[in-house]
Amino acid sequence: MHAFFAIFRIIANNAGGFCIQIMEAKLSSVAKTLKPSPIQQLSYLAERSNAINLAEGFPDFPAPPHIKAAAVSAITSDLNQYRHVQGVCDLLADKMKQMHGLDVDPLTDIAICCGQTEAFAATMFSILNPGDEVILFDPCFETYETCILMAGGVPVYVTLDPPYWRVDQVKLSDAFTTKTKALVLNSPHNPTGKVFNMEELQIIAEYCKSNDCIAVTDEVYEHIIYNNEPHISLASLPEMQKRTVITSSLSKTYSVTGWRVGWAIGPSCIASAIKNIHTKLTDSAPAPFQEAALTALKSQQEYYKLLKRDYESKRDFVFNLLKDVGFEIQFTPMGSFFVFAALPRTCKLTDVEFVEGLIKEAGVVAVPGCGFFHACSEDLNVGRYHDRYIRFAFCKCDDTLTSAAGKIRGLVDATGRLKLL
Repeated sequence: MHAFFAIFRIIANNAGGFCIQIMEAKLSSVAKTLKPSPIQQLSYLAERSNAINLAEGFPDFPAPPHIKAAAVSAITSDLNQYRHVQGVCDLLADKMKQMHGLDVDPLTDIAICCGQTEAFAATMFSILNPGDEVILFDPCFETYETCILMAGGVPVYVTLDPPYWRVDQVKLSDAFTTKTKALVLNSPHNPTGKVFNMEELQIIAEYCKSNDCIAVTDEVYEHIIYNNEPHISLASLPEMQKRTVITSSLSKTYSVTGWRVGWAIGPSCIASAIKNIHTKLTDSAPAPFQEAALTALKSQQEYYKLLKRDYESKRDFVFNLLKDVGFEIQFTPMGSFFVFAALPRTCKLTDVEFVEGLIKEAGVVAVPGCGFFHACSEDLNVGRYHDRYIRFAFCKCDDTLTSAAGKIRGLVDATGRLKLL
């Protein structure tokens, strides 16, 4: 009898595997290429192993009380159904005028979406036809490539040169072809913390104009810039507003990454297409959180000053920690809340091996840099460093960062150098 059940289980398992193979064959070509986000997988690992999560870019401290209170009030006031809160668009238009001198029509030029990610995806679906090329600066955040591919586009990568991640004008010029439809710019930049300077923005703008190219910006870190530097949107440069789509969200500025309220701001014809796609995909962003956005976007300047001050302090703490224990860091992040630290040349581990060791020996999770690099292997320079960087997120409370520092310093040798290095 036991033998019968053993044989039955084998047959059932084989049949199940066969069924899975049949169904997998029905997946789209894009779906077959998609894999789970390595950053999210590392966050899950941190939860399961009770490790300190310096991998994923979400704060572990409370959101501002006045913004949370606004969301609670909206929920208890029964503002819980499909909803478009026009007041959010009105406030965003005011913000564009105050920050960048841009005249934006809140009725026609703004689409509210479920976070910056949906705003970016809907933008790609709005502007790309199969085979259209989109220029990306490498390294870059993982979701850009996926959205472009799902829309039928072709990512074209322009490598930023380490350690200062500068734009190479020749590489940028060579990337443009007759098939180029758009260019993506993320500044402040994830994962490096780079803020593109005015000279670089002017070069990018000139190439966009001369090649009749749409610029799509990701400006989610617009209020997290250090050294009292202002945020400059590419759309604010001469003749660029009419060919730029700005995407951003509440997530990073107001520490509410789970609320999923974002927006796209651009020419009315593109904004209208984004609205239509958003409606077909998700109908509306979460209604109570749109209401809370009215409060968030009215925050006083003092809030943004304290935000920058607090993050600058956290940046310095993590930067100095990593430098002290042996990482090679020549570039100080100028924005965002990440340190992209290079393994020293003497370290024999790859970025993945180092992260695995850090989890096992210190109980601290970071992100291997290789997941942010996409450039073709034919660029020999990329191959020399794409597996040598580790991204650490410092958008954590002081207790979390102090605890992580203690665990990391607990692995140093007699010379003060991290043993893994």
